Amino acid sequence: MRVIIPLVIILVLAVIVPSSYGEMYKWVDEKGTVHFTDDLSNIPEKYREDAETRKPSKEIRPPEMEEKSISSPPSDAPKPSESEGAEVDLLRRGEIWITEVLLNERVKRHLIVDSGASFMLINPRTARELDVAIDENTPLIPMTTVSGSILVPLVTLKSVRIGKVQAENIEAVVHALPSGGDGLLGNSFLNKYRVTLDSIQGKMTLASMQGEPSPDRPGGYGRDFWTGQFRFYNRVVNDLKKAKQRYEKSGASPELTRLNNAIRYFEGQLSELDRKASFAGVPRNWRE
Repeated sequence: MRVIIPLVIILVLAVIVPSSYGEMYKWVDEKGTVHFTDDLSNIPEKYREDAETRKPSKEIRPPEMEEKSISSPPSDAPKPSESEGAEVDLLRRGEIWITEVLLNERVKRHLIVDSGASFMLINPRTARELDVAIDENTPLIPMTTVSGSILVPLVTLKSVRIGKVQAENIEAVVHALPSGGDGLLGNSFLNKYRVTLDSIQGKMTLASMQGEPSPDRPGGYGRDFWTGQFRFYNRVVNDLKKAKQRYEKSGASPELTRLNNAIRYFEGQLSELDRKASFAGVPRNWRE
């Protein structure tokens, strides 16, 4: 069976981490927001009939995959065409798909492919190995887990490579999964590609969404890409401002400074996206 993941999945500013214990339920509300819970009674009655049941494996650490799966391709190796994309091996553990990823051209990790996660996630050990600095100036963002909402650091990875596909400047949150896994391959990476999962062959194909620029594809991207990007960053900023209001009501807190840093960061990302859209000739009504 082949499953096409939509270009951009618009979610709340949340990273839903898979539980390693018992069943999990996934449901989508009328706004298209994806929710996870381990208690069926937490799902509003009108959504229960369509809720999906997940049974994650208790162990998500995969055995070592072959070194050649992530090794650098020869310099003269032919690159996959944009239309065909690049094929990547997947390893299945229960309902979970895992792939080998090279971070910052230095550290290999096995990450869960999770289109329900707004951002990539790496654990603190990986962040230390990558020499990623986390201090009082590091932005914090709200992250929703099955246990509630917490604030976690947001960092930028210089590069993320899967097989022959590499993307640069990818945002990732730093947090330990309750199952002890390496992390999640979320939408801060996935939404740059058209993603096809082949569950029979255990393959994932990543194809660039950018084609030849044209009047109906400014900058080489279609309307869905541009509207999805603007909606995502606008939602991130709005969620951060709501989190800031909650902390302000509870009194002065050191987290407020880091939330302000995060708001400035994403407002800057939104401004840069708007600048690129203007340069490409993206219609104003695609930016709402």
